[in-house]
Amino acid sequence: MEIWINPACSKCRGAVSLLDAEGADYTVRHYLEDVPSIEEIRVVLDRLGLEPWDITRMQEAAAKELGLKEWPRDAGSRERWVTALSEHPKLIQRPIITADDGTAVVARSEEAVRDALGR
Repeated sequence: MEIWINPACSKCRGAVSLLDAEGADYTVRHYLEDVPSIEEIRVVLDRLGLEPWDITRMQEAAAKELGLKEWPRDAGSRERWVTALSEHPKLIQRPIITADDGTAVVARSEEAVRDALGR
């Protein structure tokens, strides 16, 4: 199990605390420093069952600068979104847990973290 976090994020710290309390075996990835590649983002999206716009933090300054609210959300635009997430990792919703069963969750709630633990 791996968790992508920003240590400054309270939701990330809460997820890590819960994983620790449950004795989970996991690795931490500080995704702002160890930026996911385009391929890694594609894999995580597949594991999440989501599209890149579904995990984009639209309130970030980079989202506004890029005008993401105006970008099409369709199959033809998917790679453009994935590239934006790779080039601007602050746009990636957090925390993301990749579970041992090959799935992943955006773990912004205790329930989502527990769901990942149960996989």
